[in-house]
Amino acid sequence: MPRAIYVLAIGIFAMVTSEFAVGGLMPEMAGALGVTISQIGYLITAFAVAMTAGGPLMTVALARIRPKPALMLLFAVFLVGNVLAAVAPSYTVMVVARVITGIASQAFFGIAISVAVQLSRPEVRGRALAIVLNGLTLGTLLGLPLSTLIGGHFGWRAAFWAVGALTVIAALATMAGVPKLERSNGNGNFRQELAAFKNGRLWLALSTSTLIIGATFAAFSYISPILTEVTGFASGAVPLLLVAYGAATVVGNYVVGRLADKHTITVLLSGLTLNTIFLAAFAVFAHLRAPAVIALMGIGLVGVTMNPAMTVRVQRVGNAGSLVNTVHASCITLGVIIGSSVGGVIINSFGLRATLWLGVGLAILGIASVLPDLGRTKAQPSTESLAEEHVEAVLTS
Repeated sequence: MPRAIYVLAIGIFAMVTSEFAVGGLMPEMAGALGVTISQIGYLITAFAVAMTAGGPLMTVALARIRPKPALMLLFAVFLVGNVLAAVAPSYTVMVVARVITGIASQAFFGIAISVAVQLSRPEVRGRALAIVLNGLTLGTLLGLPLSTLIGGHFGWRAAFWAVGALTVIAALATMAGVPKLERSNGNGNFRQELAAFKNGRLWLALSTSTLIIGATFAAFSYISPILTEVTGFASGAVPLLLVAYGAATVVGNYVVGRLADKHTITVLLSGLTLNTIFLAAFAVFAHLRAPAVIALMGIGLVGVTMNPAMTVRVQRVGNAGSLVNTVHASCITLGVIIGSSVGGVIINSFGLRATLWLGVGLAILGIASVLPDLGRTKAQPSTESLAEEHVEAVLTS
């Protein structure tokens, strides 16, 4: 596996750590900026919306730039956003900082995935994507506790300075470890990437990704109150349970990465089916500690860990270009928004367990969105072979 694959994971780790930083610093930031906790919560929403809407636009703007310079430019924009957050004198400036970092983060994600495809051989593409996406997994696992720890000892602004320092480290590693590459569309014709969106199967694959992540985050967004108020765990036990959940995602991501290339649809269907079962079991047995913990670990194993298989499927029915990857990342972020926001609405009427049933419903819709592709991989290999030929052409050039 090329060293650059691991370097790209460091960059994604820095981006995701910044995304989750606000969650652990809400009281301190609210007091310093003179706003309410809920207004600080909107900073998370602003970041997510900027990722979803602004990331693809930024990718289009960088279409004529080669991947490595584009990554370095995005590092610079992301660093500016974090420095602005660290020195923000007001809430308005903080919102601007979060929008800047959100846009840069999403564009970086898409281009990094495209670079990973260019650098890896077709037969190990799923493994390469799993390694890069480990930056996402570890950022999700460690971003919140790290920012909370730094903010608690040195103040909330120090957390953003720390992310800025991590960004510089990742940028230097990228400068040294990622080779110069041609644009991911090979001949530089960006219309090839745009043409992929005329394919209905691509939109079906994108919707599957949104539903998988939406189902998982319908539960994960409210896991702390579920574990304390329904299951009955002490608040001090929740961080340990979240670490165990994170460890399960690392294991699941590794396994899916190994299987994603040859068994893409089977992995997606199996993961969605298991996630449906685990979410339903959690909803039914949330008041019992042992079944609740088993269900939580199960969700960790088969939830966001479907990312490598999701990405392989999207690239096969679309292409491996940076725009397709960025739009895919936006669809993943949309899943986070749907799962967390709809879950927040239904809690008031139906209680905390309702978010788990919401996850069940989204997972079932996800299964329905995969079924049309069941068996089509062997029956209609032309689209996939074109994707393989595209990668081969890039590698040989």
